[in-house]
Amino acid sequence: MSAGTDPAWRLTRSAVLRDAVGVSVATGAYGISFGAISLVGGLDVWQTMALSLLMFTGGSQFGLVGVVAGGGAPLAGAATAIMLGARNALYGLRLAELLALRGWRRFAAAQLIIDESTAMSIGRDSPRAARWGFYSTGLGVFALWNLGTLVGVVGAAWLADPRALGLDAAAPAAFLALLAPRLRGGEAWTIALAAALVALVAVPFVPVGFPVLIAALVGIVAGFLPGRTGPGPATGVDEVVEQIDPPADGRS
Repeated sequence: MSAGTDPAWRLTRSAVLRDAVGVSVATGAYGISFGAISLVGGLDVWQTMALSLLMFTGGSQFGLVGVVAGGGAPLAGAATAIMLGARNALYGLRLAELLALRGWRRFAAAQLIIDESTAMSIGRDSPRAARWGFYSTGLGVFALWNLGTLVGVVGAAWLADPRALGLDAAAPAAFLALLAPRLRGGEAWTIALAAALVALVAVPFVPVGFPVLIAALVGIVAGFLPGRTGPGPATGVDEVVEQIDPPADGRS
């Protein structure tokens, strides 16, 4: 029996594809808000689409637009985006052996390494299902995220004054929405509040956009302090997996 006619594999493939479609549609809907926020934040259509096509990592894109929309320097926005996207490099290290790619295929696959595709890959029972989860989710999210971005940009462009709807305040709100699921336990809240306090104190003394970077440095320094009780960086993927595909026993 060939692999393509194996009933067990067909069931697995259908289940993975169903999950990938669900994740892609939800993420694509989120791309609509990014397109609208980016246009209101001062980026034009081509700049916004270039971010979704080339950068393709929502947290970094929202971070860059949030800094620029707040009057920050593009360099500060880029630094924020790089810092937020650094986790994708860790995902790549974990996926390299699983995908086993060489040459140009490795560079092409790197573009699809995001939270969603990593979670849909790491959580599978076999390498074949893991690769199917990675590619189906990565390609699905890439297509619908960019389509959502285009819809958001076009929709915002039709509005006479998008700021009248409060969209100029949506960037920091979206950023907080990305952060909130990761604030688990008192330690995470303590670090987040300390970072926010340091950023507020720094506002009168540094250029616009830099308080965000200073807050991020506070979090990095806190991560290296001895005696931490929270999870280390290696469990970040596992947390994402549990958010998208919770364990059957219902543990959180």
